[in-house]
Amino acid sequence: NEDEQFEAYSAVARTLGGERPLIIRTLDVGGDKPLAYLPIPPEENPFLGERGIRVGLNRPELLRTQLRAILRTSQHGSVRVMFPMIATLDELREARKMLDEESTRLGIAAIEVGIMIEIPAAALMAQQFAREVDFFSVGSNDLTQYTLAMDRGHPKLAPKVDGLNPSVLQLIAMATRAAQAAGKWVGVCGGIASDPQAVPLLVGLGVAELSVSVPTIPGIKAQIRTLNLAECQRLADRALGLESAADVRALCPQTDDD
Repeated sequence: NEDEQFEAYSAVARTLGGERPLIIRTLDVGGDKPLAYLPIPPEENPFLGERGIRVGLNRPELLRTQLRAILRTSQHGSVRVMFPMIATLDELREARKMLDEESTRLGIAAIEVGIMIEIPAAALMAQQFAREVDFFSVGSNDLTQYTLAMDRGHPKLAPKVDGLNPSVLQLIAMATRAAQAAGKWVGVCGGIASDPQAVPLLVGLGVAELSVSVPTIPGIKAQIRTLNLAECQRLADRALGLESAADVRALCPQTDDD
């Protein structure tokens, strides 16, 4: 319920303090993320069905409850909200409308809003989205499987689902260019954010934040400290013109330290 969520979120916010931001993603289930307490009817193509923000928009009271808890938490720290699996501006605007309504009801000031760039449509429309949000977070796992039309859990296809495919990098580049033009920032989460071969390319593409798995934080931080931004930009430009993920990985070979 709302109070339980508020207690959980505010404990994190108080721990982070007022200067370190807390980004809370709204309920992100469906597809490969089933929930026993939230049954979703079987779908022929669950990855193309009721996932992410669609769950909240189809069950508005569920989303509103979470938004109220997030808004209340914002009084205890630097809190932002992020909507997952956004494909259209209408979805974003509907979710933001709920957020604004709950903000008004609670008498709490508006908070920063971001979206996940997980669907190619969102990357292709990044210029339009950048006018209406404060930041992007590229969900590289889903963006890769939707771009390549390959299920990352498929036993035969999974090895080919590589986020360093030039087509995926092109979409990330579109998102970063649009965000920078609007004065917004872009983060990346998912597999490639923790991949030492991908890090120089993401830096070169203009990514400002990497959301990585906890064990890899020290290594990725140490790697970034050794990088030269201009060289990363040249490397990223070359990668965008290559033909395959294998070519990109050959451009950024792993070292013994990786």
